[in-house]
Amino acid sequence: MPRRERNKFVKRGETIELLIEDYAFGGKGIGRIRNEHGEFVVFVPNTIPGQTVKTQIKKSSKKYAEGKLLDVIKRSEDEVEVPYQDIPGAPYINLPIEKQHDYKTVSTLELFRRIGKVENIESLFDEFISSPSTFHYRNKMEYGFSAIGYDRDKKTDVDCFTLGFKRRGLWWCGENLNKDSGLFDAEVENNLKNIRNYCEQTDLAPWHAPRKEGFFRYLVVRKSYKNNQLLFNLVTTSYHLPKFNLNDFANYLVELFGDRVAGFLHTINDEIGDRTIATTGRIKLIYGENKIVEELLNLNFEISMKSFFQTNPKSAEKLYSKVIDYALENKEAVDNSVVLDLFCGTGTIGQILASKAHNTKIIGVDIVASAIEDAKKNAKRNNINGLQFYAADVGKFLSEHPEYIGKIRTIILDPARAGIAPKTLKKIINLNAERLVYVSCNPATQARDTEHFRAAGYNIKKLSLVDQFPHTSHIETVMLLEKD
Repeated sequence: MPRRERNKFVKRGETIELLIEDYAFGGKGIGRIRNEHGEFVVFVPNTIPGQTVKTQIKKSSKKYAEGKLLDVIKRSEDEVEVPYQDIPGAPYINLPIEKQHDYKTVSTLELFRRIGKVENIESLFDEFISSPSTFHYRNKMEYGFSAIGYDRDKKTDVDCFTLGFKRRGLWWCGENLNKDSGLFDAEVENNLKNIRNYCEQTDLAPWHAPRKEGFFRYLVVRKSYKNNQLLFNLVTTSYHLPKFNLNDFANYLVELFGDRVAGFLHTINDEIGDRTIATTGRIKLIYGENKIVEELLNLNFEISMKSFFQTNPKSAEKLYSKVIDYALENKEAVDNSVVLDLFCGTGTIGQILASKAHNTKIIGVDIVASAIEDAKKNAKRNNINGLQFYAADVGKFLSEHPEYIGKIRTIILDPARAGIAPKTLKKIINLNAERLVYVSCNPATQARDTEHFRAAGYNIKKLSLVDQFPHTSHIETVMLLEKD
């Protein structure tokens, strides 16, 4: 067996300083090592051109290496000051939003050229839809407790009671959020230090990740923009629970936020896994209501702590409006026909479409039974008819309901990040619909799936980009495909 050739540029585990020179899709900055052996590319996530960074090499091959960002040593000349505390969830908050849009557009279109083999992608590009709110756009945030914090001055971890976010690259280490991050509700985040002090004074321990022990684990907050209300969920272990007065904590939240507090729930999570909602835990309402109401395009949706709902509702309205525009672009293909809404979740797209296409039968399908139950309740609440929801595996549903074959002229697809499974993709193609509207939160898998649709006779007519998450690398895409 031939001996593996040693990388002449960098080795796994090595920490280096690197100038970021370019930007690749998914927020990967591109740096280059140059020496007597030539030039070598290193990808570092959450970095931008012009930064000098400290990165630890996590993967190394003959062609390239991938690093983990440890620290930004020198900022880019493009960066500007903002009045917010920097957090790992907003790596580009110092980059002007117009520059963020440019990077996202160029790198996403390049992705469709490279993975989807779409050479003329620029000519098919419809528009870039920006988020109506650049800051304070999120309606949900999860803050973690930790017994290990981070001292920025000493650049080391320290034993202390923290409430905030994990330090980037350090799974065992949290970092206090002491003021508004610019992403969520400013009043909540400016008061987070007070909530931390309240919890610390109980003498109950925050979660210690390496030891897998402690009492306080997470504080989850959901926000309704419609009613300006807050729904809190405190996640703890059951150990020492009798020593913590949940009613007093509820009263303290009301003291801080007044009638903005719609409800307060408590969740027990004794599992060692790093998740807020445990599969074996229980959730209990302590104060107020267990849900809030949000509005999208004049439709109301009840949101519980477990419900899936778009994180940026104002931008979601823009996203859904574009989906409906594409779906109704050829009104004749929709009227008096069946529209299949696959991976429909809580049925938002189907409900909006049903409110605008009155002579159309809309079938929503999703494997998550609780999401389908929410979809049925929301449709009833909004007095929308003409919808049928099925809790089923998308692939199996298409096999079990042959009565729709030949009647479906439009299919709306909104799969998870992994895209569409190959078997399901074949079944979708076999339905022989005239038009597909494909919504994606992961353009890489959409580009992959698009190649198969094109091979089956579907041509891309339009592609739009929707920025749901400013200051991150995430971008959503909406594509219209039509049969030859």
